[in-house]
Amino acid sequence: MTDLPASRTYRIEDLAHHTRTTVRTIRAYQDKGLLPRPERRGRANLYSGIHLTRLGQIAHLLDRGYTLASIKELLDAWDTGRGLGGVLGLVTEVEGPWTDEEPARITRDELNARFGGAPDDDAVAEAVELGVLEPVEGDQDTFLVPSPQELSVAAELHAAGVPLAAISGHLRELRIQVEHIAARFLEFTTEYVFARYLDDPGHRTDAHAAEAASWVRRLRPLAQQTVDAELARAMRAFAVQHLRTSLGTESPPHTRRGTRSVALPAETISAVERLVGREHASTFIALAAEREVRARTLDDLTPPGRSRNDLGEPP
Repeated sequence: MTDLPASRTYRIEDLAHHTRTTVRTIRAYQDKGLLPRPERRGRANLYSGIHLTRLGQIAHLLDRGYTLASIKELLDAWDTGRGLGGVLGLVTEVEGPWTDEEPARITRDELNARFGGAPDDDAVAEAVELGVLEPVEGDQDTFLVPSPQELSVAAELHAAGVPLAAISGHLRELRIQVEHIAARFLEFTTEYVFARYLDDPGHRTDAHAAEAASWVRRLRPLAQQTVDAELARAMRAFAVQHLRTSLGTESPPHTRRGTRSVALPAETISAVERLVGREHASTFIALAAEREVRARTLDDLTPPGRSRNDLGEPP
């Protein structure tokens, strides 16, 4: 776009020529509210430096991938007092990468080698659909890997014997849960941090938009750190629980209500194991104890001179 004096006025044909657009496009922008109406002088419509600047802003935003609808929202924000630079800075911060991980490239042969050596077109198609792999335009044998860590996890699981279809299914399920966590974290931070920037007109300035962008930078790693810490805690708790259950040293989670270890005679445990099997022994003992506690509670609640038989309770 050619630099023109901001103080000049322009007919629509001249403005279109110097901004490398068309008369039709300029009129369409006016109809959509992206450009202010020109000044009317006699029978001529004259455009000013404001229109020149605005066309440059629209072209810049289109190049960055914004739609006309989103551009209108940004320009409206600017027109109502928020600096466009600050708004764009905030948008850039939010739309930027939320991880320090660098994307990588992998060829189809390298991919086959990492997953057992045999080509699997169905698995590749599934990975592309999930966004784990992205095709490279003009090179059907190369893929972009947005998260090499995620691909490495899949390769390790497959090497451990997990089928690729099961890995894909697990990822789909995991994404639903993680997206719920992300949405909740965003609601939480919006309520307590960003609401003042969004709801208070006094905070819709360039400086406040820059401050909000700095908060995005500060909060971005906090979400991942919180999830990492809580996932580590939960994984340890469930792994220990699962191991003890598998070894028969602890009853399954669905049969426990605040358990603690109780020493029982070896002959009692052996008798129970012969009766119900070793895998069910701990559950049987827990339920038997629970039944006895309930029975004694009923005895305490039964009026003098009456028995549980009178209440329909078996002896």
